[in-house]
Amino acid sequence: MSISKMKNIAISPQKVRIIARQVKGLNIQKALDFLTFSKKKSSFFIKKLLNSAISNAENNDGKDIDELIITKIMVDEAPRLKRIKARAKGKANRITKRNSHILIELKTHTELIEIKKKNKLYEQNNKIKKEENNGSKS
Repeated sequence: MSISKMKNIAISPQKVRIIARQVKGLNIQKALDFLTFSKKKSSFFIKKLLNSAISNAENNDGKDIDELIITKIMVDEAPRLKRIKARAKGKANRITKRNSHILIELKTHTELIEIKKKNKLYEQNNKIKKEENNGSKS
């Protein structure tokens, strides 16, 4: 598992989430192709972060790039910039410029399979415990 973060990006989280939902769950090559040909501004930031996550996985963790999948992509709201726009008769309107934090997590196929196996074992153990508890109460 390799993680990359990008903080305080000058784009609204609502706009970034549109692209993030489309990229989640794709393998790396399909995601990069999609981001390259997307016309949205947020696709530039996500592509930049994805390339960083790929290089982290390759250099730090020694993983094969072809097996990586985007398992988690989170877009959170960063602190807003508050500005004032002058209006008529000495009044002012507030303008809030929204910023984003993005987090991308990559995993390989084998890691996903191991996690699914652990979840199945956990569910089976919980079922057995519930059955034992129900049997002892009667």
